[in-house]
Amino acid sequence: MPDNANNKKGARIFAAAFATAAADALGKAAGAPWPLEVMEGSEPSTRHGQPLHFRLSVDGSLRGECFVEFYEPQANALAASILGRPPVDDEAENALVKILAGATGGLKSLLTSQFGELSFRLDRVSGLAFGGMFVVPLSAPADPSGAPVLLYFDGQLVAALCAATGGSGASASSAPRFESPNLQMLMDVELNVSLRFGQRQLPLREVLELSSGSVIELDRMVDEPVELLLDGKVIARGEAVIVDGNYGLRVTEIPQPVASHLMN
Repeated sequence: MPDNANNKKGARIFAAAFATAAADALGKAAGAPWPLEVMEGSEPSTRHGQPLHFRLSVDGSLRGECFVEFYEPQANALAASILGRPPVDDEAENALVKILAGATGGLKSLLTSQFGELSFRLDRVSGLAFGGMFVVPLSAPADPSGAPVLLYFDGQLVAALCAATGGSGASASSAPRFESPNLQMLMDVELNVSLRFGQRQLPLREVLELSSGSVIELDRMVDEPVELLLDGKVIARGEAVIVDGNYGLRVTEIPQPVASHLMN
């Protein structure tokens, strides 16, 4: 994956454009300025209530996904400004979806001159947990709670932004393809794959001493990508996510074409 400096450059350009477009749309809807500004540093450690997630899918000259994280108090305050009363049920989320979807027109105008033709789709998502994704926080001075708005960039979009801004990364879609006529005969064969969050070598003594409640420290930091294994070989890396209560993997890197593992 591109190095952190190139990640930061490309993602901050995208985030600054999003902040401008979203602030304009939010301010018009709320009837008062609601500025957003890119913050220095990484994801703030303080939480400000239940998060609300929106997926911004990017296609065209850039491809990938950016997840926008608001908090319920922010959404409720904005919806109250728009509706003139406290929101009920899903009114706050629905209002934000409409506003942010409307902001994609401004986002396209701001980014097209630098990145080329782009299209966006925004939808509401839930049940997500992010790990290892590149985060750009936005400050929202008009929010009395002081809560930020967080942008989570998936690996494909980070790589595309890095390549477009002069970095050394390449998008996942540019990986070489491996094809074989015989491979078509195997397409319906089911394979067992597993996730590896880390590993550790233990002496036999410590293994025999394991009991309920024992904690084993692995060799991987929580913000490092997890590995997808096929027959003991790493075929992909990515971010662990939780969808509807189940673990999942959002792939951010394919070290080499997956089919090459099958033919070796």
